[in-house]
Amino acid sequence: MSWFANWFDSRYYHILYKNRDEKEAILFINRLIDYLNPKKNIKIIDIACGKGRHASHLNKLGFDVTGIDLSKNSISKTKNRNKLNFYVHDMRKTYLRNYFDIATNLFTSFGYFKSEKENQDVMNSMSENLKEEGLLIIDFINMKNAITNLIPSERKEINNIKFQIKKYIKSNYLIKDIIVEEKKEKFNFQEKIKILTLEDFCKMSEIAGLKIINIFGNYQFDLFDENKSERLILICKKWT
Repeated sequence: MSWFANWFDSRYYHILYKNRDEKEAILFINRLIDYLNPKKNIKIIDIACGKGRHASHLNKLGFDVTGIDLSKNSISKTKNRNKLNFYVHDMRKTYLRNYFDIATNLFTSFGYFKSEKENQDVMNSMSENLKEEGLLIIDFINMKNAITNLIPSERKEINNIKFQIKKYIKSNYLIKDIIVEEKKEKFNFQEKIKILTLEDFCKMSEIAGLKIINIFGNYQFDLFDENKSERLILICKKWT
């Protein structure tokens, strides 16, 4: 089983990242919508939607939203979210061709795969989901800042569950090994994200028929600074 299928389907993933709360998602989505100023009758797809915190708020704002994710566990947790459209789907494959006005790929939900082809397949499929001149929003970690400020080891305790986390760079991946201790049991998980730069995204987006039209460096939409920004947020437009 791939690391992402194993980890994202685990309940420990949601416990470890529970600080990424609804409030943060709401503030980010509100700022995004203020920036985009889209019409209410558009269709949005949230790709790798997780438990649907971003998609749910977009729906509350009046938009027709579909969420897709490979994790059956995450999708099952969305069933209580206002009966929204959530489906198990591999983001390497196009969901509905030329159908959506906006696609989102948020919270570093990219760069999971072993080959460059697979990551390009994701970019291609996200583009193919969009109508002509549709918009793709990618929210990725700013790797240069993350590597500069890498904390090799840390421990956390959440809900009486202990997490031991080790971070390191190997074979052009940012890797996080996670040991979970609950009662007398231990579990091992891993996160493995491809080290991708703005230049990499420029190349992949061009191949996919996308043009980057703006770049932000955090959830407050300050301009991107390669050395200082925590995030790499790309606003891309589909061209034919």
